Amino acid sequence: MGTGLSHFRGIVAESFRNEGRAEGRAEDILRILTVRGVSVPDEARQRVTACTDLAVLDVWFERAITAPTADAVFDES
Repeated sequence: MGTGLSHFRGIVAESFRNEGRAEGRAEDILRILTVRGVSVPDEARQRVTACTDLAVLDVWFERAITAPTADAVFDES
């Protein structure tokens, strides 16, 4: 006899997985900048860690590889 909650559990589990992916990607961005010797002000660090949009974090990750400053990671131009 099922409880009918399997779909709900799936949604919750996916939400936790996405949250974990976002946290991991944010950590990756900050690590890249740190290893490259790029100063990361608290405001930039908070912006990265607060972001939950994986698509945005992916863009920032790619920019972090070559960005001369933390602000350049967020540059929209």
